Amino acid sequence: MVSEFIKNKHLANRAGFGISLEQIATFERQSTAEVWQSYARARDFEPISFKSTDTDADYAALSTLDAVAKKQIQQRNRQRNIEINLNFLTAMVHSEDQLREKMAFFWHGHFASRVVNSTFSAHILNEIRKNALGNFRDLLFAVSKAPAMLNFLNNQQNKKGHPNENFAREVMELFTMGRGHYTEVDVREAARAFTGWSYDKEARFMERKKFHDPGTKIFLGKTGNFDGNEVLDIILEQPATARFITAKLYRFLVNEQVDNELVDMLSKQFYDSGYDIKQLLDHIFTSSWFYEPKNIGSKIKSPIELMAGIMRMLPMKIENPENLIVYQKLLGQLLLYPPNVAGWPSGKAWIDSSTLLLRMQIPQIWSGLRPLELSPQQDDDLDMGLKQNRKLSKGFKNPNMTIAWTAVEAAFAGKEPTGLLLQHEPSFKQPILKKYAAGNSRMSIIETMSMPEYQLC
Repeated sequence: MVSEFIKNKHLANRAGFGISLEQIATFERQSTAEVWQSYARARDFEPISFKSTDTDADYAALSTLDAVAKKQIQQRNRQRNIEINLNFLTAMVHSEDQLREKMAFFWHGHFASRVVNSTFSAHILNEIRKNALGNFRDLLFAVSKAPAMLNFLNNQQNKKGHPNENFAREVMELFTMGRGHYTEVDVREAARAFTGWSYDKEARFMERKKFHDPGTKIFLGKTGNFDGNEVLDIILEQPATARFITAKLYRFLVNEQVDNELVDMLSKQFYDSGYDIKQLLDHIFTSSWFYEPKNIGSKIKSPIELMAGIMRMLPMKIENPENLIVYQKLLGQLLLYPPNVAGWPSGKAWIDSSTLLLRMQIPQIWSGLRPLELSPQQDDDLDMGLKQNRKLSKGFKNPNMTIAWTAVEAAFAGKEPTGLLLQHEPSFKQPILKKYAAGNSRMSIIETMSMPEYQLC
């Protein structure tokens, strides 16, 4: 029998970034239905941005600038992207709108893009966050017209007579239907429909009519003088789109092992609702099967989920938050910089011998019990060190975290850390847990967070 408290933690792990310190008492007295209502409550949207207002030459082609000006713009964009990254992470940790941020995190990986221009980065992230719980059609159109996506997938090069198929292909393969539901002819015809989709120097979407191919196209069995909007609507008419999105959401929210009967049912509901994302989430999080033991603690936390979860449970003051970028890079998930247009991997792909050790050491490092012994190479302009090998670093300074241990110990008083922090009983209870349980709850909390089972959600 799964207790209500475990169900509440399960819901917090999947509909947000895990239980927070303040939620412990709440989760002990509330029903799962009440917890879900608190997550599902509509809240005002607050965009993420960067402090700098200096926008001169942001949209200038770097190739037209001298070396000094180019370096200045690259440095400014790099700093802004770091700020956007950290502001997004902060929202994951502290926002009451956990469901929005969790779904924004999902869509951020689904509609993967990676651009140098920080204004583009902020724009597409906010389009994703704004539409994360709304209608998938609105989200698809907003992202497809975002300068970041058009730039990343080269659609500014897609012109009448010289179509570039990159954008059209990825829209169908990765963002909507998935492979097997379109032909190479469909890719070519869709690319023709998207000719002329671009953006102006103020980073606003625009259709360049002189570059658009107005001719007749045959796309997914339909014939007409389609433009990009009509192609997207035809794609949304395909039940395959609803199933592709639903299956991916199931793997993200429920279990990496897909239950095809459930996905078929959910995808039909999603399609019939006109792609209502919030309604789909309600079906998932209010269903009894979601809370079955096989789905609880069955997923490996992504690096961002791991970091955000620790920070939610251990409230802390961070003197040098920019150094959190180092942990994202070491663990392989740097916000705003997915490895490719397919986004980040999932499941066991997050774990190897070196990353598992570091993941288990982070609670000790952040609490000051041990130093970080690895750091990435210096950032490059685009990949920010992702392609560089790791090296030993004696000079790296930790983010200088001060954990609010008085509040933590009060919330954990009289409680078993494994019961609050883990979804499964550990395969073995380390002797240190018993050693420190009575006299030093800090150590028992850190040791529990350092267990392999803490990597699961």
